[in-house]
Amino acid sequence: MNISLAVGAGVAVGAAGAVMLAPVVLTAAGFTSGGIAAGSVASWMMSSAAVANGGGVVTGGVVATLQSIGAAGLSAAGTTVVASVGGAVGCAVGGAIAEAISWFQ
Repeated sequence: MNISLAVGAGVAVGAAGAVMLAPVVLTAAGFTSGGIAAGSVASWMMSSAAVANGGGVVTGGVVATLQSIGAAGLSAAGTTVVASVGGAVGCAVGGAIAEAISWFQ
């Protein structure tokens, strides 16, 4: 298997997959357009953040940022970051798969 092809495919699939799945994962975690869902991972995170910060959630913190994305979607910058991380993971996975396949050839 051509390692460049495997890595390139991994980058493309990783970047596109991450951008498509980010909103799905955030909604499943409880960061919804209507707010944080009761009894969800998001509500646990919000509660923990509030306790750690003396009763409030920090503006610009992880919970606030995830809720913003859950409510409004990814911004252009957010899409770029998510695609970059997904592409990097895809690159590593594609390279590892190509290397593993080469052992058996």
